[in-house]
Amino acid sequence: MSRIALVDDDRNILTSVSMTLEAEGFEVETYNDGQSALDAFNRRLPDMAVLDIKMPRMDGMDLLQRLRQKTNMPVIFLTSKDDEIDEVLGLRMGADDYVKKPFSQRLLVERIRAILRRQEAIADGDAPVPDESKVMDRGNLRMDPLRHSVAWKGQDVSLTVTEFLLLQALAQRPGFVKSRDQLMDVAYDDQVYVDDRTIDSHVKRLCKKMRSVDPEFSAIETLYGIGYRYNEE
Repeated sequence: MSRIALVDDDRNILTSVSMTLEAEGFEVETYNDGQSALDAFNRRLPDMAVLDIKMPRMDGMDLLQRLRQKTNMPVIFLTSKDDEIDEVLGLRMGADDYVKKPFSQRLLVERIRAILRRQEAIADGDAPVPDESKVMDRGNLRMDPLRHSVAWKGQDVSLTVTEFLLLQALAQRPGFVKSRDQLMDVAYDDQVYVDDRTIDSHVKRLCKKMRSVDPEFSAIETLYGIGYRYNEE
């Protein structure tokens, strides 16, 4: 049974969403501010966190930043209806997905299940890889799905589930262009719709992480209006 942490200062949301998730077979922990959630996470991490952005004591952005210092646990943001800045910033900080308020609880459940399935596929070694050893070497890049590990020029790079899948999809066929639609199919289930901005934000975050270990990293090329390409170095 997967444990989901729900963090929101709206008690109605905490009550209704936790009831829905529990009915779907999840174990749910609820917190009404970011600091309380962080204190609990420092003792024991859940399998996934669903975070509101605007909360007292510690907001969702700050909480995500603290989490990303020590874990790649999947995170979904709950964002304001018209606040696109929050969505983009959250994705670039390392969130795996976002759902706009007011939201369908069924949509949230599907997003949670999709991310957990992707994470489980990587952990079990079921994500598609090009060779039997499950380890992929592409020039300076080395990826091991069984260990969810990535190294660039021998230096480890910590990636979220979404970032890992996107890099894997691009690196499998160096020189070939992957459209945003193709990358969406890799990173998300067919029944889960995301827009182009979501993919772009994940790729920018991925490239930023790679440049953190190699400022000259340029293996991922953006083809504006088309998609992305991995160039083996």
